[in-house]
Amino acid sequence: MFSTIPVRERRDLLIAWLAISLAFMIIFTRGNRFPPETIIFFFILSLLTVGVGFLVHEMAHKYMAIHYGYWAEFVKDSTMLTVAIAIAALTGFVFAAPGATMIYGQTLSKRENGIISVVGPISNLVLFALFALLTYLALIFESGYVLTTIAVVGMKINGMLAAFNMLPIGNLDGKKVLSWNPLVFGVVIILAFLAVYVAVSGLLFQEIF
Repeated sequence: MFSTIPVRERRDLLIAWLAISLAFMIIFTRGNRFPPETIIFFFILSLLTVGVGFLVHEMAHKYMAIHYGYWAEFVKDSTMLTVAIAIAALTGFVFAAPGATMIYGQTLSKRENGIISVVGPISNLVLFALFALLTYLALIFESGYVLTTIAVVGMKINGMLAAFNMLPIGNLDGKKVLSWNPLVFGVVIILAFLAVYVAVSGLLFQEIF
């Protein structure tokens, strides 16, 4: 598996993972005077939630493209990563376009492009479900602040990543999925926004509190 990730791509993934996590750490800590250990915790939290969501999303695109016989590599966008960190620091919001998984070879069919695109948001929905299960177990067994926080944030972030990427605009996955199959697009975007609602409302966990 790692043989299909060349050194340059590993470097780009690592830089993008760290930069996105740094931007979200800034969001979590902005306007507060936290001690160093708390800031480190929020950075690790970002690595394990939004960072993992980003990595899994891009690898889903890559390996589905490889499944269809194409070569694919993630290429970071250094400018947009810098902008994401700057915007986070200045405004308290994150607009992250860390780069893209580039697919090389002959022209993709509309079906191939649609399927390669939709697996990214679907991978975030799978992570949403795993973090939701972890949240449920952490609350049931009273596992403490650290694990519960990681689980809840991971659930929210991955729901939002799925919903954002399914928007049918620009170069986002949703536009390619809609062009390929409106029914698949409808099902996945509904599930994505339902995941966001569940995560934000705490609907699944109300009886625990």
